[in-house]
This record gives sequence, structure tokens and C-alpha cells, in this order.
Amino acid sequence: MTTNGVAPSAPTPANKLLGKVQNVDSPSRHPSPQPTHFSVPLGSLGTNGHRVLRSATVGYIAPEFAGRDEQMKQVKNIILKQGWIPESHLDEQVSWFYNELGIDDVYFQMETAEVIATHITSMYAAKVAAYARVDKREEIRLDMEATDHAIYIDTSVPGKSSLHGPRFENRLEAKYLDNVDPNKRFRVETFRSPGTISNDPSSKASLRCYFVYQCQFVDPNPEPSETRLEIISDRMFLTKATKNTKQIYDDIIKLAVTRTGPVIEVFDIEGTEEKRLVVAFRSRTARGIFSALSDLYHYYGVTSTRKYVEQFSNGITVMSIYLKPATNLGIEPMPIEQSIHQITKEISLLYCIPQNRLHSLFASGALSLQETIYGHCVWVFVQHFLNRLGTEYVSIKQALDSKNPAHVEILSKLKRRLRTETFTPDYILEIISSYPSLVRLLYAAFASVHLSVGPGFEKSIIAPTPAVEVLSDARLKEAITREVSNEHQEMVMTAFRIFNNAILKTNYFTPTKVALSFRLDPSFLPEIEYPRRLYGMFLVISAEARGFHLRFKDVARGGIRIVKSRSKEAYSINARNLFDENYALASTQQRKNKDIPEGGSKGVILLDAKQQDRAREAFEKYIDSIMDLLLPAETPGIKNPIVDLYRKEEILFMGPDENTADLVDWATEHARARGAPWWKSFFTGKSPKLGGIPHDAYGMTTLSVREYVKGIYRKMNLDPSKVRKMQTGGPDGDLGSNEILLSNEKYTAIVDGSGVLVDPNGIDKDELIRLAKKRVMISQFDLSKLSKDGFRVLCDDSNVTLPSGEVVPNGTPFRNFYHLRDTGLTDCFVPCGGRPESIDLSTVSKLIKDGKSTIPYIVEGANLFITQDAKLRLEKAGCILFKDASANKGGVTSSSLEVLASLSFDDEGFVENMCHNAKGEAPEFYKEYVKQVQATICNNARLEFEAIWREHEQTGVPRSVLSDTLSLAITTLDEELQKSDLWENPVVRRAVLADALPKLLIDKIGLDTIISRVPDSYLRAIFGSYLASRFVYEFGSSPSQFAFYDL
Repeated sequence: MTTNGVAPSAPTPANKLLGKVQNVDSPSRHPSPQPTHFSVPLGSLGTNGHRVLRSATVGYIAPEFAGRDEQMKQVKNIILKQGWIPESHLDEQVSWFYNELGIDDVYFQMETAEVIATHITSMYAAKVAAYARVDKREEIRLDMEATDHAIYIDTSVPGKSSLHGPRFENRLEAKYLDNVDPNKRFRVETFRSPGTISNDPSSKASLRCYFVYQCQFVDPNPEPSETRLEIISDRMFLTKATKNTKQIYDDIIKLAVTRTGPVIEVFDIEGTEEKRLVVAFRSRTARGIFSALSDLYHYYGVTSTRKYVEQFSNGITVMSIYLKPATNLGIEPMPIEQSIHQITKEISLLYCIPQNRLHSLFASGALSLQETIYGHCVWVFVQHFLNRLGTEYVSIKQALDSKNPAHVEILSKLKRRLRTETFTPDYILEIISSYPSLVRLLYAAFASVHLSVGPGFEKSIIAPTPAVEVLSDARLKEAITREVSNEHQEMVMTAFRIFNNAILKTNYFTPTKVALSFRLDPSFLPEIEYPRRLYGMFLVISAEARGFHLRFKDVARGGIRIVKSRSKEAYSINARNLFDENYALASTQQRKNKDIPEGGSKGVILLDAKQQDRAREAFEKYIDSIMDLLLPAETPGIKNPIVDLYRKEEILFMGPDENTADLVDWATEHARARGAPWWKSFFTGKSPKLGGIPHDAYGMTTLSVREYVKGIYRKMNLDPSKVRKMQTGGPDGDLGSNEILLSNEKYTAIVDGSGVLVDPNGIDKDELIRLAKKRVMISQFDLSKLSKDGFRVLCDDSNVTLPSGEVVPNGTPFRNFYHLRDTGLTDCFVPCGGRPESIDLSTVSKLIKDGKSTIPYIVEGANLFITQDAKLRLEKAGCILFKDASANKGGVTSSSLEVLASLSFDDEGFVENMCHNAKGEAPEFYKEYVKQVQATICNNARLEFEAIWREHEQTGVPRSVLSDTLSLAITTLDEELQKSDLWENPVVRRAVLADALPKLLIDKIGLDTIISRVPDSYLRAIFGSYLASRFVYEFGSSPSQFAFYDL
């Protein structure tokens, strides 16, 4: 048998590790565009830039199994006794299994003779069955799965993807490689038998064997930055890998730990036509890539002789694939150099979306990888922007009375139904899949615009799609009309044109990327549905998620949230509402940001239904791919220049939101690592060591909400200790925990992610404070602290009997709708968490009894918890209600002042005055600055509360309307002031900035220095927002034309 990776000259068993290769002259090659050529020489370089490996040093050496011959005898005896294989064929079958399939000695050493005998017998039976088939199809299949290892053997034609049959690669990938249990990692070895499975000269099928083993790491829990193989490797890998392989892996892992995306390297094998492709990436970031890689190299006429997937305990996966031309397909293969070049270029695209929804069209060869992934992206786009309401809805809306609650409810239901019933994701996919020729034409139009040409990269090779004529938009419209069969199909395919025309820039053709990002011109959005025009719009699509980033002004700020779904049904609802929810959140942010320079923005990331455990990976890819469109490309072959139809510099200001608070530091550090000059101000809410002011640690958001709650108590002369209070969003969240810590009311109900906690006699405040300080859910509440009338129902509970005798059959719906129950236990309701539109026009009637609101006071701390039409119904029923855009603005004020500090200080001053030291100690300036931020939040909230209260008493206009009216008045006046002569007057400008900027910053840095450092556009925004907000808060939303000059 072979032990050193080189086949002996004598006619002995076929080589297990290298297989058969052909000696050919090495043609010229193109350099890989990937950032993967290491400086450490592992061998001489060929003419193409690839390193050359001596075949004797390549790959793995299986430890020789000393008991092999004895085991073969035992196996023969077992099979002989069973009698299934004729004795005349026994030696041949056993020898074939042991020597011809490329199975190394690890398998024989691990398995018992009985198991091996079963496998040989099964293989023989499969051969007999294949021979007996009428169609004579050659099929031999065997699978054996255990918890810690597995074996798969299948018949396949080299260089051809099988679209039918067991798809063992997909199966082992789903069960073992993409295993969600982080404590279970698996390595894979796969070999192709050197010859065909029969002696028939026409036979093309050979056997592919897969062996899966659970990893046994030397150190299962090293630091993520650890790269020493002797610490992070699987023990079997260390035993089998050659010194050369270890050196290759050592180098590529050192690169991979510093990268967000994949690292790719290609090696020539001396004296052969075979290439070794090595790909390293973070283990949880590319679900489905193992099988997708097979489809990729098959597309380019290449087959693999063997493949290895190695896992390392620092979180890196390395795949090593040995490739050679597939010469059995009956067509002239592409030169291996060109094939490998294309494969290395497209792995980055495949990594972004390993299993796109049009993948079957790629695997069958109907479309190229780039065309199918482009089609997948438009499929996502269509889901959000095709189910629009249309002219019929507009006509109905105009015919109905917007002030009639019944009419408004009808419109609301009609709108929801129109959005859900017309074009489902599956129906859209079915239409797209029916027209691959149109997808090819539309992709060609997209690529002709965005596939740039410049130094260091070649246009002709980046887009290996069959040549088609690039049509104008008008001719594309004609082609679509000519091809499709009905109106629905035309609408879906026309959406491709809308998508193409909306793209201002994309990272689609950047050689290294981790997700696909598109900067879109939002002007295609219908005004009837989106009356406030967006300024900027990003769409991001990755393997784990899809997401948007929307903003209403050039200088804008807002949080990034990750939306998770508890079930497939919940995902469908979240996906359907994703864009509208994002738009509404950004619009709320725009109104909320009335006191600060930045306009409103928001980012929402929706995890795919099967990727709920991939929040961090989805966030990192979202951020990195958006940065591709914000930063200039300076490294050809790694980040190529993109076609920029926007033609202006863009800077986004982001912050934490649901499920992202612990990811902000990474985003800040990543922006710094990528050389972003604005890294200090990119994200707010970062940790104090990076100069951040965490909202939750200082209760920034809650301070604003509390001002509105206290304002109601003050105006209504209420004793807070006697006010019965309900709160959604529990002690585990930022807003919920701080609301508990700062409040002095009598809590009667709390609803959070785990369930419902109720006590009519008042929930024990000390126990609530304990939970709030620990940031844990009410599931950890000490039930002994409840009174006899109190109860807790968790989401997972069923058939719970309440003290009243009521039986709760299912805890989840009880939790979801508890806030709508008429309990008679609530005076004040403060939503601090919960899904948007938890109270809408169809459910608000549950809170109204005999025309009167069952809850007298509501302060909407959670964004979009109540729809605007539901708010108006509640106010009409007597509820005193303050909406989210007014109450929940403390966080944005804190963020804005954090950004101002980062822009005002130079790097050295920022570290000295704003960053906590290694011991976690805050600079004195930082402590005082936080106090000034808190005071500013409280002051802004009081000013707006008094303005809304005063104007409501004067006009009777609902407070929910006044909140928006004040916001619009402030933002409109803000924009006018920024363009006015007042800004051009240096005396006025300086006087306003001296009042608007924090006194502490001016004293520390100096007004002139701040003005010189902060961008002019940002100073203008400070000037306008400060003057406008102070004026409107004092004189109202409709002042006299002379009032401004009296200010």
C-alpha cells in the first residue's frame, strides 16, 4: 500500500491519496485576484505566480494499519459464512474494496470487521441491482451515519453535478459540517476511485467515498486569535498531514483570523496537471459552501480527485480540494489554468450566498453563478417592492372618509391583504426560474454598467457569462413583453429593470466581499405609500440574512437592529413587513431627532428562517459590505474601484438597537482596521474603552421616557406610588430595566420575552430591582414574593389555572396579547419593548370600553408599538398618550453628543478624555460630560412635553398629531435656517454655536478649534436644529411671522 503519497512503480493497489494525474506542460496563467499569495516560500514559484509543490510532499499520509491483512481475512470469513457473495467472487470484491476505492487505513482501523463486511456485501448487492436494471444505469449507493462519524459511497460521473439521487454532499453538510452545536465539529475526507465501477469501456461512472469524523481538538477552547497548529488542530489531522500541508495550513489560518471573508490559495503539483485549491474562512459564515463548491468547479469542466475539510478550534475551517480537468464529458474542456482562475475569482461571490434560490439553474449549467446570484438578489428585491397597492387602492382611499374609523379600518385590512396575497416568495421564484434567458439579458445590462475596468484587473475574465448583446432599457422592456405569458410574469420581470435602474453603486464585482450590497436611488418608491421621500437606501443580502439601511437626510443617525423569528410563520410575517417596518422606524427617528443635528435613519437585519443562531455573522457581513460602498478602493485585486453613479462622499452614523448592543465595539474596531477616517463617530453606544457612552449603563433612553411619565403625574396631580403600572419589555432589556430602576410606581404587570408576571397587589419592587440589575427576564422572578392573587405564565407553559379560575391553554398567545386584556389593573402603561404595531386599528377596540379608554395614561417608550390610527382612537377615548417620537429620544441625544465629542477631539485628545483606561477607569472629563448629556436629555424632553401639553390645551389637537406637527415644523425650519443668511453672518453663527455646543467641550477644546475640526455640514446642522427646536418649543408649530425676530 502507499504510505508516502507517491504511487509505487510496481502494479500494486491504486494510489489512495493522489490518484491518477497526467503530465502536461504548464501553460501560462492569470494571477488570482484574491489576497492570498503569502510571503513565506513553500516551494518554487511557477510562471503563473502559483507555488509548486513536489507531489511526494502533497497532502496526507495515513498511519499504516498493521492489522490490515489479518482484518481482510476476518472480513472474508464473515462474508463467506453469510453466503451472500459467491465464493468465486469473494477475493475480488474484498480486494476491490480495500485497494481500489482510495479508502485509507484510518477507516479500516476504526471500523470492526463485521461493519466492513456489511459494507462490502451492500456494495456487491448494489452492483447486482445496477446490473439488473432495465436502463442499465450504474448506481451504487451506501450510507452509514452515527453521531460521531459517517460514511457515504455514491456513484458519480467526474465533472458533473448530480441533481437527483441522495445528494450525499448536501446531506453530510447539513448534518455534520453545518451542525449548530458549537461543541461538535466534524472533519471530512473524500476520495474518488481512480477507475470506473465496471469493466465496460463505455462506463463513465466512478465511486466517490466520503468519510466524516468528529474532531478531537488538542485544545477545544483557545483564544480566537490563536493560530499554532499544535494547539488548535484535530488530533487526526496532526497525525495524517504532511509537513508541507501543515505549513500551508499554518500560513492560510494566520491570514484567515484577520479577515472577515474567505482566503484562497492555489498550488501547482509538480509534474502533473492537478491543482490544489485551499480555501479558509470563519466556520459559521458559509453554510452550504461545501456542496456549492462542487457545482462551481463542475461548471468549469473540472473534477476533484479528493477533498478535505479540516476544522480548527479557533473557529477557522479550511477546505483543500485537488482539481484536474474532467476529460470524460465528451466536450472540449476549458484550459485548466483558465478554469482555476475563474473558480478562484468566483469563490468570493459563492461565499456571499453559497446556496442561492436559483442554484439548480447553475448546477444544471442553464445559468452562470453570477447570473443566478444576481437573480437571487432581484428575487429578494421583488418580494419587498412588487406587492404594492396600485391605483385601485388609491381610488378607494380617495373615496373613503379618512376621519371615519370604520373606513380607516377597512383600508388597513385591504392594505394588509394586498401586500400578502398577490406575490408570494415561491410564486415570484417560480416566475423567475421560468425565464433564464431573460435573467441572462437583464444581468448583462446590470454588468455592463457596474463591471468596472481599471488597473490591476481585467473585465473579460471577471464576468464569465455567455456572451449576449447588451440591450437598452427600452429594448429590455420589449424583450420582456415578447417573452412572458401574462401580466404577473411581466410585473416580476419588469422589477429586474427597476432594480437595475435604481442601483447607484454595488460591491457585486469587488473581488473580496462577504455579502452583497447595493446603494439604491429610492425615487422608485410610490409616493402614495411613502409620502416622505427617502434620501438614501442600502440593500444588503448575505448567506444568513437580508437587510436595509434607510435615511431621510444626508447627515443622519439611527440604530441597527437584528430581527429574529421564533417560527417559520413568524419569519414570513417579518419578511413581508421588513421594508415598511424599516421605513417607519427611520421616519420615527427623523421626528425623534428634532433636537439634534442628524436626521433620522435606521438599519434592520432580518435573519433567515434557518439562520436564527447567526446574528453576529449577519451583522458583521452587513457592516462590512456597506463599508465597501463608503470607502474608496485602494488595493486592486482585493478591493477594486466600483462604478459610482452617486458621485458624492457618504458617511453613515449608526448606533445599537435590538440584538446589536454587544456588536458595536466590533463595528468600531473594524472601521478603524479598514482605514475609515470616521471610525470614531461611525457607531455610538460603543464601550467606554472606545470613547462610547453606553445608553443602558446611564439610562439615556429611559431618562427621556421618565420625563413624560413624570410630566403626566405633575399635570394630573397624581401620587406615583399609587399609580398602577403595566410595562412590556422586562428587566432584561435596556429600556425596561432602567424604567424599573428609576420608577416609583406600583407595578401590577410586566410582559417580556419569557412570559407574563402579574400581581394586583403590586409586584415586589425589591425583587424587580434585583432582576433589573442582573438584566434577566421575569422567568427568574422568585415566585414566593408574589401575593396570593399574583401569577406568572411563561411562554412554554400550558393549561395554567390563574387565581381567578381562568385556564390559560397556551402561554405564548397569552403573552402576545396580554397588553390588550381589560384587567382593570392598569392606570399607566409604558411599553418598553415588543414588536411594532402590537396595538393597531384592528385591536385597539379591546382597550376601549363604553367609549372610554381602559388605560388612562400611555407613554410609548418602545418604537412603533402603537400605530398612529390606534393612537388617535385611544386619545379620542380620553387616553393621555405621548408617542414614541417624543418620549423615546434620549438615546439619540446621547448618541449625537457622543459623535460631537469624537469630531471635536483629535485622536490623542479623544483617547485621553473620552476613553476608559485598561483598568476601566473613566477620565474626569468623561464623567462630567456624561452628566451634561443626561441633563441635556432631561431638558429637551421637558421642553417638548410642555410644548405639546400647552398646544393641546389651546387647540384640542391630539397629542399624537402635535408631536408630528412639532417635528415637521422644527425640521422644516431647520433646513431653511441652514440655507439662510443667518448662517452666513459670522457673528450670529458664532453666537448660536456657542449656545448650542456643550459648555464643557468649549471650555476644554475652545470654540475656534471645534469649528475648525467639525465638518461644515455638521456645524450647519447643529446651527439649524438648535435654533429651530428652541423657537418651535417656545412659540409653537404655527407662530406669527414676527415671532422669530422676537426670539
